[in-house]
Amino acid sequence: MKAFIVLVALALAAPAFGRTMDRCSLAREMSDLGVPRDQLARWTCIADQRSNYRTDLVGPEIFDGSHDYGIFQIRSLYWCQPDDSRFSHNGCSINCNDLMSDDITNSVRCVQNILGKQGWSAWAGCDGSVPSIDDCF
Repeated sequence: MKAFIVLVALALAAPAFGRTMDRCSLAREMSDLGVPRDQLARWTCIADQRSNYRTDLVGPEIFDGSHDYGIFQIRSLYWCQPDDSRFSHNGCSINCNDLMSDDITNSVRCVQNILGKQGWSAWAGCDGSVPSIDDCF
């Protein structure tokens, strides 16, 4: 019983480092962060396919030793610096852990950076008809 109480106390004391969003909450938050409305449906599709809207997801190791991080599954080799000190181009000038917060500001800034440099080709899929976000506003 004591062990159970200790586990519950630790669970309650631990900070929350991520959340699971949904299509509309993501679209509204991205809009509030200045993402153009005509991009929102595609971003929500990408988040759905890549992370199931989970902000704290780390993907499995990729052939090059890197991982994908956060709600948009941003690749560490190119865009963020992992804690293990592996080489990264760190194109978003950010620690990968900062992409897994319940605050999506860093992730949104990074994906807008990636979009500006590589276009939509950085994310396979979601390039055809995507679900509308009109009902979210």
